[in-house]
Amino acid sequence: MPNADNWQGDVLRDLRGTPPPQRAQSHGAAHGHRPAQEQQQPPQEQPRTGAPAPGPNTPASSPAPAAPPARMQRPARSPDSRPVVDSALSGTARRPRQGEPAAARVSRAIRRIVSSSAAREVAEITRTAERIQQPVTTGRQIAVTSIRGGAGKTTVAALLGTAYAHYRQDPVLLVEADPALGSLPLRLGAETLRWTTADLAEIVEPQMSLLDVTGYLVQLPDNAWLLPGSQGRIGAMLDTAAYERVMVALRRYFGVTVVDCETLPAEVARVALSAAQARVLAAPATLDGITSTYAVLQWMQGLPSHMIAGTVVALTSTTSRPGIDVEDAAEKLRSTGATVHVLPHDRHLAAGGALRTELLARPTRLAATRLAAEVFQLSQKRR
Repeated sequence: MPNADNWQGDVLRDLRGTPPPQRAQSHGAAHGHRPAQEQQQPPQEQPRTGAPAPGPNTPASSPAPAAPPARMQRPARSPDSRPVVDSALSGTARRPRQGEPAAARVSRAIRRIVSSSAAREVAEITRTAERIQQPVTTGRQIAVTSIRGGAGKTTVAALLGTAYAHYRQDPVLLVEADPALGSLPLRLGAETLRWTTADLAEIVEPQMSLLDVTGYLVQLPDNAWLLPGSQGRIGAMLDTAAYERVMVALRRYFGVTVVDCETLPAEVARVALSAAQARVLAAPATLDGITSTYAVLQWMQGLPSHMIAGTVVALTSTTSRPGIDVEDAAEKLRSTGATVHVLPHDRHLAAGGALRTELLARPTRLAATRLAAEVFQLSQKRR
């Protein structure tokens, strides 16, 4: 288990399968984790061994054998793996599209060649990456929510988690705290699901190592893991006690945790927002979207000042030609004290399938990286 002095070094060593000093262990897989397809059952309780029962020749003063150390308990049930997309529906998906048309990509490339914008862009990306890569003393938790469904909060959560996993060296966790048919696993390209947040709440123990924990998670690219909220079944529940237990236990292992919350004002979402070091409020770039978001930000002005100061609005353009002036709307929202970032319309994101960063439009990638850097910087200001 990581120590307080160099927890990032501990978890990275644990992930790579390098035994810690004076405590060599066998870690099995080459990279120190078990793939989701090969997740094993948690270790069973070993039979206790000790002295035999006292007999007639056993002295009455013989000390009782010492109790064995506490071990991870076997879960009450072992769920079966389920596919993220039903086989009857998987064939309906079309081939993923590029985020912007070919003509726009060619025009952008020509402009970058004949102007000095390419150098400026590289310099900006470098500065943004440095902000994201700053070390942390304790894991940062970032909660993403929205006022209503269809606002793009799961897409924003996936973009943030992907950016952190790409730029950071320490492990990144994405948690789906939206068990009511949440779509985060689909967005992240997961194929099968098994253990959920509610399941892990019954299993997680303080003495578990990172390798124990990742055995219950879905592995993603770039040193990232996913903890689903459900298996795609209607009626899955997640209460605040289970959520808090999981988040407190897992915080020590992951440098950044992105939480895809339920829509407000759900109880778990309120707990997640209050416990997070930074919050992202996804809002569609529509008149009703900014109206409801503005009302929530005005309400947040009556809360402790760190709440709205640590909130970023991700204003997402749902169509190529929004029905409002997006920049004017962003300025209106900024007047409440919140930070606002605009995510441009992207055909690849609008399709609703698995997120593939190589297909994103360049403006979308830049905007998502800036958003990730801004949110991470705000999270660093809260302990």
